[in-house]
Amino acid sequence: MPSLLLTIFPPLLGAILVILLPPGNVRWIKGVALFHAALAFIASWSLVPSFDRTTSALQFVAPFPWSPDADGAAALGVDGISFPMVLLTTLVMLVALIASLHGTHRVKGYFAWFLLLEFAVLGVFTSLSWSLFYVFWELTLVPLFFLVSVWGGKNRSAASMSFFLYTLAGSVLMLVAILALHLSVPKHGFGMVEMQNASAGLGRATQVLLFLGLFAGLAVKIPVFPLHGWLPLAYVESEPPVSMVFSAVLAKMGAYGLLRLTALLPAGAESLVPLLFLLGLVNIVYGALLAFRQPDLKTMVAYGSMSHMGFVLIGVSSLNDAGLTGATMQMCTHGVSSAALFLLVGALERRTKTRDVRQYGGLASVTPRFFVALSLALLGSMGLPGLAGFVSELSTLVGTFQRYEYFAGIATIGVLITAGYSMRAIGRLFFGPLNPRWKHLRDLEPRELVAAAPLGLLIVALGVAPRAALDLVAATVSHMATLFHG
Repeated sequence: MPSLLLTIFPPLLGAILVILLPPGNVRWIKGVALFHAALAFIASWSLVPSFDRTTSALQFVAPFPWSPDADGAAALGVDGISFPMVLLTTLVMLVALIASLHGTHRVKGYFAWFLLLEFAVLGVFTSLSWSLFYVFWELTLVPLFFLVSVWGGKNRSAASMSFFLYTLAGSVLMLVAILALHLSVPKHGFGMVEMQNASAGLGRATQVLLFLGLFAGLAVKIPVFPLHGWLPLAYVESEPPVSMVFSAVLAKMGAYGLLRLTALLPAGAESLVPLLFLLGLVNIVYGALLAFRQPDLKTMVAYGSMSHMGFVLIGVSSLNDAGLTGATMQMCTHGVSSAALFLLVGALERRTKTRDVRQYGGLASVTPRFFVALSLALLGSMGLPGLAGFVSELSTLVGTFQRYEYFAGIATIGVLITAGYSMRAIGRLFFGPLNPRWKHLRDLEPRELVAAAPLGLLIVALGVAPRAALDLVAATVSHMATLFHG
Protein backbone atom coordinates (compact mmCIF):
# COMPACT_ATOMS: atom_id res chain seq x y z
CA MET A 1 0.00 0.00 0.00
CA PRO A 2 1.50 3.38 -0.96
CA SER A 3 2.28 5.50 2.08
CA LEU A 4 0.92 8.98 2.62
CA LEU A 5 3.74 9.62 5.07
CA LEU A 6 6.17 9.84 2.14
CA THR A 7 4.25 12.96 1.08
CA ILE A 8 3.87 14.57 4.51
CA PHE A 9 7.34 14.27 6.01
CA PRO A 10 9.86 15.24 3.28
CA PRO A 11 9.15 18.99 3.78
CA LEU A 12 9.72 18.65 7.55
CA LEU A 13 12.95 16.71 6.97
CA GLY A 14 14.03 19.30 4.41
CA ALA A 15 13.37 22.14 6.88
CA ILE A 16 15.53 20.43 9.51
CA LEU A 17 18.37 19.87 7.04
CA VAL A 18 18.20 23.49 5.85
CA ILE A 19 18.48 24.68 9.46
CA LEU A 20 21.59 22.53 9.94
CA LEU A 21 23.33 23.90 6.84
CA PRO A 22 25.76 26.87 7.12
CA PRO A 23 23.97 30.17 6.32
CA GLY A 24 26.47 31.08 3.63
CA ASN A 25 25.96 27.91 1.63
CA VAL A 26 23.13 29.35 -0.44
CA ARG A 27 23.37 26.87 -3.31
CA TRP A 28 23.02 23.87 -0.98
CA ILE A 29 20.17 25.48 0.97
CA LYS A 30 18.14 26.09 -2.17
CA GLY A 31 19.00 22.66 -3.55
CA VAL A 32 17.98 20.80 -0.39
CA ALA A 33 14.72 22.76 -0.13
CA LEU A 34 13.82 22.20 -3.76
CA PHE A 35 14.75 18.49 -3.56
CA HIS A 36 12.46 17.82 -0.58
CA ALA A 37 9.57 19.81 -2.07
CA ALA A 38 10.02 17.77 -5.25
CA LEU A 39 9.98 14.54 -3.20
CA ALA A 40 6.63 15.52 -1.67
CA PHE A 41 5.29 16.41 -5.12
CA ILE A 42 6.39 13.11 -6.68
CA ALA A 43 5.14 11.07 -3.71
CA SER A 44 1.70 12.68 -3.73
CA TRP A 45 1.12 12.51 -7.46
CA SER A 46 2.36 8.90 -7.57
CA LEU A 47 -0.64 8.02 -5.37
CA VAL A 48 -3.12 9.06 -8.09
CA PRO A 49 -3.19 5.66 -9.91
CA SER A 50 -3.78 3.86 -6.59
CA PHE A 51 -6.61 6.14 -5.47
CA ASP A 52 -9.95 4.29 -5.60
CA ARG A 53 -12.43 6.61 -7.30
CA THR A 54 -15.43 4.38 -6.61
CA THR A 55 -15.55 4.79 -2.83
CA SER A 56 -15.94 7.60 -0.33
CA ALA A 57 -13.92 5.69 2.27
CA LEU A 58 -10.69 7.06 3.66
CA GLN A 59 -7.60 5.88 1.81
CA PHE A 60 -3.84 5.65 2.44
CA VAL A 61 -4.55 5.80 6.19
CA ALA A 62 -1.36 5.99 8.24
CA PRO A 63 -0.93 6.22 12.04
CA PHE A 64 0.37 9.46 13.48
CA PRO A 65 1.42 9.18 17.15
CA TRP A 66 -0.30 11.80 19.25
CA SER A 67 -0.81 12.68 22.89
CA PRO A 68 -2.61 9.81 24.70
CA ASP A 69 -4.58 12.37 26.70
CA ALA A 70 -5.88 13.96 23.53
CA ASP A 71 -6.63 11.26 21.04
CA GLY A 72 -4.89 7.98 21.71
CA ALA A 73 -3.43 7.42 18.27
CA ALA A 74 -4.39 9.96 15.64
CA ALA A 75 -4.04 9.14 11.98
CA LEU A 76 -3.58 10.69 8.57
CA GLY A 77 -5.59 9.82 5.48
CA VAL A 78 -7.37 11.25 2.45
CA ASP A 79 -10.65 10.99 0.59
CA GLY A 80 -12.07 12.60 -2.56
CA ILE A 81 -12.14 16.06 -0.96
CA SER A 82 -8.75 16.13 0.74
CA PHE A 83 -6.70 14.25 -1.87
CA PRO A 84 -7.03 16.95 -4.57
CA MET A 85 -5.96 19.51 -1.95
CA VAL A 86 -2.82 17.49 -1.20
CA LEU A 87 -2.01 17.35 -4.92
CA LEU A 88 -2.60 21.09 -5.25
CA THR A 89 -0.45 21.88 -2.21
CA THR A 90 2.60 19.90 -3.30
CA LEU A 91 2.42 21.40 -6.80
CA VAL A 92 2.01 25.02 -5.68
CA MET A 93 4.71 24.73 -3.02
CA LEU A 94 7.18 23.29 -5.53
CA VAL A 95 6.37 26.03 -8.07
CA ALA A 96 6.67 28.70 -5.34
CA LEU A 97 10.11 27.43 -4.33
CA ILE A 98 11.23 27.41 -7.98
CA ALA A 99 10.03 31.01 -8.21
CA SER A 100 12.08 31.80 -5.08
CA LEU A 101 15.38 30.67 -6.61
CA HIS A 102 16.09 34.06 -8.19
CA GLY A 103 17.41 35.23 -4.83
CA THR A 104 16.27 36.67 -1.53
CA HIS A 105 17.94 37.84 1.67
CA ARG A 106 18.24 35.51 4.67
CA VAL A 107 17.95 32.52 2.38
CA LYS A 108 18.29 29.90 5.12
CA GLY A 109 15.38 31.17 7.17
CA TYR A 110 13.19 31.75 4.14
CA PHE A 111 13.45 28.21 2.78
CA ALA A 112 13.23 26.59 6.23
CA TRP A 113 10.01 28.44 7.03
CA PHE A 114 8.61 27.63 3.59
CA LEU A 115 9.16 23.89 4.05
CA LEU A 116 7.71 23.96 7.55
CA LEU A 117 4.66 25.72 6.13
CA GLU A 118 4.22 22.99 3.53
CA PHE A 119 4.41 20.31 6.24
CA ALA A 120 1.76 22.11 8.32
CA VAL A 121 -0.62 22.63 5.38
CA LEU A 122 -0.35 18.98 4.33
CA GLY A 123 -1.09 18.05 7.94
CA VAL A 124 -4.30 20.10 7.86
CA PHE A 125 -5.53 18.37 4.70
CA THR A 126 -4.73 14.84 5.91
CA SER A 127 -5.62 14.94 9.61
CA LEU A 128 -8.33 12.49 10.63
CA SER A 129 -8.89 14.01 14.05
CA TRP A 130 -9.97 17.53 14.93
CA SER A 131 -7.23 17.86 17.56
CA LEU A 132 -4.54 17.14 14.98
CA PHE A 133 -6.31 19.37 12.47
CA TYR A 134 -6.24 22.24 14.95
CA VAL A 135 -2.56 21.76 15.82
CA PHE A 136 -1.53 21.83 12.15
CA TRP A 137 -3.90 24.75 11.56
CA GLU A 138 -2.18 26.78 14.27
CA LEU A 139 1.26 25.65 13.15
CA THR A 140 0.77 27.39 9.79
CA LEU A 141 0.60 30.74 11.60
CA VAL A 142 4.24 30.69 12.69
CA PRO A 143 6.01 30.33 9.31
CA LEU A 144 3.50 32.64 7.64
CA PHE A 145 4.08 35.35 10.24
CA PHE A 146 7.83 35.30 9.62
CA LEU A 147 7.57 34.93 5.83
CA VAL A 148 5.51 38.12 5.73
CA SER A 149 7.19 40.12 8.51
CA VAL A 150 10.79 39.44 7.44
CA TRP A 151 10.54 39.09 3.65
CA GLY A 152 7.51 41.28 2.89
CA GLY A 153 7.26 44.81 1.52
CA LYS A 154 7.52 48.15 3.27
CA ASN A 155 4.27 47.59 5.21
CA ARG A 156 5.20 44.04 6.17
CA SER A 157 4.93 44.58 9.93
CA ALA A 158 1.35 45.78 9.69
CA ALA A 159 0.51 43.00 7.21
CA SER A 160 1.92 40.20 9.38
CA MET A 161 0.29 41.48 12.58
CA SER A 162 -3.06 41.97 10.86
CA PHE A 163 -3.05 38.43 9.49
CA PHE A 164 -1.82 36.95 12.78
CA LEU A 165 -4.40 38.70 14.97
CA TYR A 166 -7.34 38.01 12.65
CA THR A 167 -6.44 34.34 12.41
CA LEU A 168 -5.68 33.94 16.10
CA ALA A 169 -9.00 35.50 17.11
CA GLY A 170 -10.89 33.12 14.87
CA SER A 171 -8.85 30.17 16.11
CA VAL A 172 -9.86 30.82 19.71
CA LEU A 173 -13.53 30.43 18.81
CA MET A 174 -12.67 27.35 16.76
CA LEU A 175 -10.89 25.77 19.72
CA VAL A 176 -13.79 26.42 22.09
CA ALA A 177 -16.21 24.79 19.63
CA ILE A 178 -13.94 21.75 19.15
CA LEU A 179 -13.61 21.28 22.90
CA ALA A 180 -17.36 21.64 23.40
CA LEU A 181 -18.03 19.02 20.74
CA HIS A 182 -15.32 16.81 22.25
CA LEU A 183 -17.26 16.68 25.51
CA SER A 184 -20.29 15.29 23.69
CA VAL A 185 -18.34 12.29 22.36
CA PRO A 186 -18.92 9.21 24.58
CA LYS A 187 -15.22 8.40 25.03
CA HIS A 188 -14.15 12.05 24.72
CA GLY A 189 -12.25 11.49 21.49
CA PHE A 190 -11.34 13.93 18.74
CA GLY A 191 -11.61 11.58 15.74
CA MET A 192 -13.50 13.16 12.85
CA VAL A 193 -15.65 10.07 12.25
CA GLU A 194 -16.27 9.61 15.97
CA MET A 195 -17.26 13.26 16.41
CA GLN A 196 -19.53 13.14 13.37
CA ASN A 197 -21.36 10.12 14.75
CA ALA A 198 -21.71 11.76 18.17
CA SER A 199 -23.04 15.02 16.72
CA ALA A 200 -26.16 13.23 15.49
CA GLY A 201 -27.39 13.23 19.08
CA LEU A 202 -27.03 16.98 19.49
CA GLY A 203 -29.98 19.34 19.24
CA ARG A 204 -30.28 21.72 16.29
CA ALA A 205 -29.63 24.80 18.44
CA THR A 206 -26.45 23.27 19.84
CA GLN A 207 -25.25 22.35 16.36
CA VAL A 208 -25.89 25.91 15.16
CA LEU A 209 -23.78 27.39 17.98
CA LEU A 210 -20.95 24.91 17.41
CA PHE A 211 -21.10 25.51 13.64
CA LEU A 212 -20.80 29.27 14.14
CA GLY A 213 -17.81 28.86 16.45
CA LEU A 214 -15.90 26.65 14.01
CA PHE A 215 -16.95 28.73 11.01
CA ALA A 216 -15.54 31.90 12.57
CA GLY A 217 -12.04 30.46 12.47
CA LEU A 218 -12.42 29.01 8.99
CA ALA A 219 -13.97 32.18 7.55
CA VAL A 220 -10.87 34.25 8.32
CA LYS A 221 -8.69 32.04 6.16
CA ILE A 222 -11.07 31.89 3.16
CA PRO A 223 -11.56 34.96 3.70
CA VAL A 224 -15.28 35.71 4.11
CA PHE A 225 -16.70 39.23 4.26
CA PRO A 226 -16.41 41.05 6.68
CA LEU A 227 -13.40 39.10 8.02
CA HIS A 228 -11.25 39.95 5.01
CA GLY A 229 -9.55 43.04 6.46
CA TRP A 230 -6.14 41.34 6.57
CA LEU A 231 -6.26 40.27 2.91
CA PRO A 232 -5.10 43.37 0.97
CA LEU A 233 -2.06 43.95 3.18
CA ALA A 234 -0.96 40.32 3.53
CA TYR A 235 -1.42 39.38 -0.12
CA VAL A 236 0.14 42.54 -1.51
CA GLU A 237 3.03 42.99 0.94
CA SER A 238 4.19 39.37 0.69
CA GLU A 239 6.81 38.13 -1.74
CA PRO A 240 5.08 36.72 -4.88
CA PRO A 241 5.77 33.06 -3.89
CA VAL A 242 4.19 33.70 -0.48
CA SER A 243 1.21 35.43 -2.11
CA MET A 244 0.83 32.33 -4.30
CA VAL A 245 0.58 30.17 -1.20
CA PHE A 246 -1.83 32.55 0.55
CA SER A 247 -4.30 32.50 -2.33
CA ALA A 248 -3.82 29.03 -3.81
CA VAL A 249 -3.37 27.01 -0.62
CA LEU A 250 -4.14 28.87 2.61
CA ALA A 251 -7.57 30.03 1.43
CA LYS A 252 -8.34 26.41 0.55
CA MET A 253 -7.61 25.35 4.12
CA GLY A 254 -10.60 27.40 5.24
CA ALA A 255 -12.79 26.10 2.42
CA TYR A 256 -11.74 22.52 3.11
CA GLY A 257 -12.52 22.96 6.79
CA LEU A 258 -15.96 24.31 5.85
CA LEU A 259 -16.74 21.15 3.87
CA ARG A 260 -15.66 19.00 6.83
CA LEU A 261 -17.71 21.16 9.19
CA THR A 262 -20.81 20.81 7.03
CA ALA A 263 -20.58 17.02 7.25
CA LEU A 264 -19.76 17.17 10.98
CA LEU A 265 -22.84 19.24 11.94
CA PRO A 266 -25.44 18.62 9.21
CA ALA A 267 -28.39 20.01 11.19
CA GLY A 268 -26.45 23.18 11.99
CA ALA A 269 -25.40 23.46 8.36
CA GLU A 270 -29.00 23.16 7.12
CA SER A 271 -30.05 25.96 9.48
CA LEU A 272 -27.22 28.28 8.44
CA VAL A 273 -26.92 27.71 4.68
CA PRO A 274 -29.00 30.82 3.89
CA LEU A 275 -26.33 32.82 5.75
CA LEU A 276 -23.55 31.01 3.85
CA PHE A 277 -25.33 31.72 0.57
CA LEU A 278 -25.71 35.42 1.39
CA LEU A 279 -22.06 35.74 2.48
CA GLY A 280 -21.00 33.93 -0.68
CA LEU A 281 -22.90 36.36 -2.88
CA VAL A 282 -21.37 39.31 -1.04
CA ASN A 283 -17.91 37.82 -1.47
CA ILE A 284 -18.46 37.30 -5.19
CA VAL A 285 -19.88 40.72 -6.05
CA TYR A 286 -18.07 42.89 -3.50
CA GLY A 287 -14.70 41.22 -4.12
CA ALA A 288 -15.13 41.60 -7.88
CA LEU A 289 -16.05 45.28 -7.52
CA LEU A 290 -12.98 45.92 -5.36
CA ALA A 291 -10.81 44.13 -7.91
CA PHE A 292 -12.34 46.13 -10.77
CA ARG A 293 -11.38 49.48 -9.24
CA GLN A 294 -7.74 48.55 -8.58
CA PRO A 295 -4.98 49.91 -10.85
CA ASP A 296 -2.48 47.79 -8.86
CA LEU A 297 -2.26 44.36 -10.51
CA LYS A 298 -1.42 42.48 -7.34
CA THR A 299 -4.25 44.07 -5.37
CA MET A 300 -6.60 43.27 -8.24
CA VAL A 301 -5.64 39.61 -8.11
CA ALA A 302 -5.97 39.59 -4.30
CA TYR A 303 -9.53 40.91 -4.31
CA GLY A 304 -10.32 38.68 -7.28
CA SER A 305 -9.27 35.74 -5.13
CA MET A 306 -11.75 36.80 -2.46
CA SER A 307 -14.47 36.98 -5.11
CA HIS A 308 -13.74 33.52 -6.46
CA MET A 309 -13.83 31.95 -3.01
CA GLY A 310 -17.41 33.18 -2.77
CA PHE A 311 -18.31 30.44 -5.26
CA VAL A 312 -17.11 27.87 -2.74
CA LEU A 313 -19.47 29.35 -0.14
CA ILE A 314 -22.54 29.29 -2.38
CA GLY A 315 -21.65 25.82 -3.63
CA VAL A 316 -21.48 24.47 -0.08
CA SER A 317 -24.72 26.28 0.80
CA SER A 318 -26.57 24.30 -1.89
CA LEU A 319 -26.04 21.02 0.02
CA ASN A 320 -26.57 19.08 -3.21
CA ASP A 321 -24.35 17.03 -5.47
CA ALA A 322 -23.84 19.66 -8.19
CA GLY A 323 -23.11 22.52 -5.80
CA LEU A 324 -20.73 20.54 -3.59
CA THR A 325 -18.93 19.25 -6.68
CA GLY A 326 -18.62 22.81 -7.96
CA ALA A 327 -17.29 24.03 -4.60
CA THR A 328 -14.65 21.30 -4.48
CA MET A 329 -13.64 21.86 -8.09
CA GLN A 330 -13.50 25.63 -7.52
CA MET A 331 -10.94 25.05 -4.79
CA CYS A 332 -8.79 23.19 -7.31
CA THR A 333 -9.23 25.45 -10.33
CA HIS A 334 -8.90 28.70 -8.44
CA GLY A 335 -5.82 27.37 -6.69
CA VAL A 336 -4.12 26.77 -10.03
CA SER A 337 -5.15 30.02 -11.72
CA SER A 338 -4.44 32.28 -8.71
CA ALA A 339 -1.00 30.72 -8.24
CA ALA A 340 -0.22 31.43 -11.90
CA LEU A 341 -1.44 35.03 -11.61
CA PHE A 342 0.64 35.88 -8.55
CA LEU A 343 3.67 34.15 -10.09
CA LEU A 344 3.44 36.13 -13.34
CA VAL A 345 2.55 39.48 -11.76
CA GLY A 346 5.56 39.00 -9.49
CA ALA A 347 7.80 38.35 -12.49
CA LEU A 348 6.56 41.55 -14.14
CA GLU A 349 7.04 43.62 -10.99
CA ARG A 350 10.57 42.33 -10.52
CA ARG A 351 11.47 43.62 -13.98
CA THR A 352 9.62 46.94 -14.01
CA LYS A 353 9.41 47.88 -10.28
CA THR A 354 5.76 48.80 -10.72
CA ARG A 355 2.39 47.05 -10.59
CA ASP A 356 0.32 49.95 -11.93
CA VAL A 357 -1.51 48.68 -15.00
CA ARG A 358 -1.70 52.24 -16.34
CA GLN A 359 2.07 52.30 -16.76
CA TYR A 360 2.11 49.56 -19.40
CA GLY A 361 0.92 49.07 -22.97
CA GLY A 362 1.95 47.11 -26.04
CA LEU A 363 3.88 44.42 -24.13
CA ALA A 364 2.66 41.67 -26.46
CA SER A 365 5.24 42.77 -29.03
CA VAL A 366 8.24 42.54 -26.67
CA THR A 367 7.20 39.77 -24.26
CA PRO A 368 5.15 37.24 -26.27
CA ARG A 369 5.69 34.37 -23.81
CA PHE A 370 4.54 36.52 -20.90
CA PHE A 371 1.56 37.68 -22.96
CA VAL A 372 0.40 34.10 -23.58
CA ALA A 373 0.99 32.96 -20.00
CA LEU A 374 -0.73 35.84 -18.21
CA SER A 375 -3.62 35.98 -20.68
CA LEU A 376 -4.19 32.25 -20.16
CA ALA A 377 -4.21 32.71 -16.38
CA LEU A 378 -6.63 35.66 -16.52
CA LEU A 379 -8.97 33.94 -18.97
CA GLY A 380 -8.91 30.76 -16.87
CA SER A 381 -9.67 32.75 -13.75
CA MET A 382 -12.67 34.48 -15.32
CA GLY A 383 -14.21 31.13 -16.29
CA LEU A 384 -13.83 31.16 -20.07
CA PRO A 385 -15.31 27.94 -21.55
CA GLY A 386 -12.55 25.44 -22.25
CA LEU A 387 -10.40 26.65 -19.35
CA ALA A 388 -10.24 25.65 -15.69
CA GLY A 389 -12.71 28.01 -14.04
CA PHE A 390 -15.64 27.27 -16.35
CA VAL A 391 -16.53 23.78 -15.11
CA SER A 392 -16.33 24.65 -11.43
CA GLU A 393 -18.34 27.88 -11.68
CA LEU A 394 -20.97 26.29 -13.93
CA SER A 395 -21.44 23.34 -11.58
CA THR A 396 -21.68 25.69 -8.61
CA LEU A 397 -24.31 27.85 -10.32
CA VAL A 398 -26.33 24.77 -11.32
CA GLY A 399 -26.30 23.52 -7.74
CA THR A 400 -27.27 26.84 -6.22
CA PHE A 401 -30.02 27.34 -8.79
CA GLN A 402 -31.50 24.00 -7.75
CA ARG A 403 -31.81 25.27 -4.17
CA TYR A 404 -32.22 29.04 -4.45
CA GLU A 405 -33.58 29.34 -7.99
CA TYR A 406 -33.26 32.83 -9.47
CA PHE A 407 -31.40 34.26 -6.48
CA ALA A 408 -28.41 32.29 -7.76
CA GLY A 409 -28.35 34.61 -10.75
CA ILE A 410 -26.90 37.36 -8.58
CA ALA A 411 -23.60 35.47 -8.67
CA THR A 412 -23.39 36.02 -12.42
CA ILE A 413 -22.91 39.74 -11.73
CA GLY A 414 -19.58 38.85 -10.20
CA VAL A 415 -18.72 36.72 -13.24
CA LEU A 416 -19.37 39.68 -15.54
CA ILE A 417 -17.31 42.07 -13.40
CA THR A 418 -14.46 39.55 -13.30
CA ALA A 419 -14.56 39.32 -17.09
CA GLY A 420 -14.46 43.11 -17.23
CA TYR A 421 -11.36 43.66 -15.13
CA SER A 422 -9.60 40.64 -16.66
CA MET A 423 -10.08 41.86 -20.22
CA ARG A 424 -9.19 45.42 -19.19
CA ALA A 425 -5.91 44.18 -17.68
CA ILE A 426 -5.08 42.23 -20.85
CA GLY A 427 -5.85 45.25 -23.01
CA ARG A 428 -3.84 47.75 -20.98
CA LEU A 429 -0.87 45.46 -20.52
CA PHE A 430 -0.43 44.01 -23.97
CA PHE A 431 -2.18 46.14 -26.59
CA GLY A 432 -2.07 49.71 -27.78
CA PRO A 433 1.14 51.70 -28.29
CA LEU A 434 4.24 50.36 -26.58
CA ASN A 435 5.45 52.42 -23.65
CA PRO A 436 9.05 53.35 -24.60
CA ARG A 437 10.19 52.48 -21.07
CA TRP A 438 9.58 48.79 -21.79
CA LYS A 439 11.00 48.40 -25.30
CA HIS A 440 13.88 46.30 -23.91
CA LEU A 441 11.82 44.41 -21.32
CA ARG A 442 12.96 40.81 -20.86
CA ASP A 443 10.48 38.04 -21.62
CA LEU A 444 9.96 35.06 -19.32
CA GLU A 445 13.19 33.20 -18.65
CA PRO A 446 13.58 29.38 -18.71
CA ARG A 447 13.32 29.08 -14.91
CA GLU A 448 10.11 31.11 -14.91
CA LEU A 449 8.71 29.05 -17.77
CA VAL A 450 9.46 25.86 -15.83
CA ALA A 451 7.50 27.26 -12.87
CA ALA A 452 4.57 28.54 -14.96
CA ALA A 453 4.27 25.60 -17.37
CA PRO A 454 2.56 23.05 -15.07
CA LEU A 455 0.06 25.67 -13.90
CA GLY A 456 -0.73 26.66 -17.48
CA LEU A 457 -1.13 23.03 -18.54
CA LEU A 458 -3.55 22.39 -15.67
CA ILE A 459 -5.59 25.50 -16.53
CA VAL A 460 -6.11 24.02 -19.99
CA ALA A 461 -6.47 20.37 -18.90
CA LEU A 462 -9.07 21.11 -16.20
CA GLY A 463 -11.10 23.00 -18.78
CA VAL A 464 -10.79 20.66 -21.75
CA ALA A 465 -10.81 17.33 -19.90
CA PRO A 466 -12.19 17.85 -16.38
CA ARG A 467 -13.39 14.26 -16.04
CA ALA A 468 -10.20 13.06 -14.34
CA ALA A 469 -10.57 15.63 -11.57
CA LEU A 470 -14.33 15.13 -11.31
CA ASP A 471 -13.82 11.39 -10.88
CA LEU A 472 -11.50 12.02 -7.92
CA VAL A 473 -14.15 13.94 -5.98
CA ALA A 474 -17.38 12.30 -7.20
CA ALA A 475 -17.81 9.45 -4.71
CA THR A 476 -17.00 11.51 -1.62
CA VAL A 477 -19.15 14.46 -2.71
CA SER A 478 -22.11 12.19 -3.52
CA HIS A 479 -21.84 10.54 -0.11
CA MET A 480 -21.74 13.95 1.56
CA ALA A 481 -24.84 15.08 -0.33
CA THR A 482 -26.76 12.06 0.97
CA LEU A 483 -26.39 13.44 4.51
CA PHE A 484 -28.90 16.12 3.51
CA HIS A 485 -31.08 14.40 0.92
CA GLY A 486 -31.00 10.77 1.98
